[in-house]
Amino acid sequence: MSGGGRIPGRWGRVVLKVSGEAFAGEAGYGIDGEIVGRIAEEICSVRTEFEVDIAVVVGGGNIWRGMSGAGAGMDRAQADYMGMLATTINALALQDTLEQMGQPTRVQNAVHMAQIAEPYIRRRAIRHLQKGRVVIFAGGTGNPFFTTDTAAALRAVEIEAGAVLKGTHSGTDGIYTADPKLDPEATRLEEVTYLDVIQKGLRAMDATAITLCMDNALPIVMFDLMASGNVRAILAGESVGTLVS
Repeated sequence: MSGGGRIPGRWGRVVLKVSGEAFAGEAGYGIDGEIVGRIAEEICSVRTEFEVDIAVVVGGGNIWRGMSGAGAGMDRAQADYMGMLATTINALALQDTLEQMGQPTRVQNAVHMAQIAEPYIRRRAIRHLQKGRVVIFAGGTGNPFFTTDTAAALRAVEIEAGAVLKGTHSGTDGIYTADPKLDPEATRLEEVTYLDVIQKGLRAMDATAITLCMDNALPIVMFDLMASGNVRAILAGESVGTLVS
């Protein structure tokens, strides 16, 4: 969908990855309506200004993390399925907030929940995007042992997105040479290669997600989602966060 005086963005279609923890705000758990509202406002304003299709992949760490359950002795697959349910709760919260702001939205879930979300169907997702709807992908990949970062990379490749915008929430505004909270000498890298991220163990996305992006020449921008206007600045071509390519 284009026109209406909107300007072309750096990419015509992007996948925005939002971690579950971002939804929790300072509480660290649950859903902070104000935070969800800020994320939704950012999406709506960007959709208004730019000719861009936006899909969102949400995590579930504010409600449940599969690794935590596995660490407590729970079967890992079972714990991961619980995490997929948590992502669905976040997706519905974001959908409701976006639609209250007048932005048509669809939730597609990799886990079938016919009463509350469409099943994930690639061609249908693309059609929704072409019609100007924001598509929220829930349920991860639908498989245990894969993170929602991997789901973001997979969905981005499937819907032929131009980039994955990986939003962080902890005040870190990109990829650093070391943990900036522990090392005052750490510096932010403006651009880094996929291989550097994997070989140097830089904190970005997990190795499966990075490899999938590398194999498909899909750029990743890691940036601070909580800083207002960052998504707009990225689409306007400004240097924000760290570009992995």
